[in-house]
Amino acid sequence: MNLTSFGKFLVFSGILLTLLGGLLLLAAKAGIPLGRLPGDFSFRGKHFFLFAPIGTMILVSLVLTILVNLFLRWSK
Repeated sequence: MNLTSFGKFLVFSGILLTLLGGLLLLAAKAGIPLGRLPGDFSFRGKHFFLFAPIGTMILVSLVLTILVNLFLRWSK
C-alpha cells in the first residue's frame, strides 16, 4: 500500500467517523435511547462496572446490513 492510498483511506475514515458522531449526537437530541434499549445489560459490582449493549448492537447491525444491501444493489 503506497502513502497516497493510505492517506486517502485515513481522510475517508475521518470523514466517516465525523458523520457517525454527528448522527449519534442527533439521535441523542431526538430522544432515541441508544444504549438504553431492552437487552442492554449493565452490572455494577463493588469495584467494577460492566455494560453490554446487546440490544443496541443488534439494532445497529440490522440497520447497517439494510443500508449496505441497498447501497450495493443501487451501485450495480
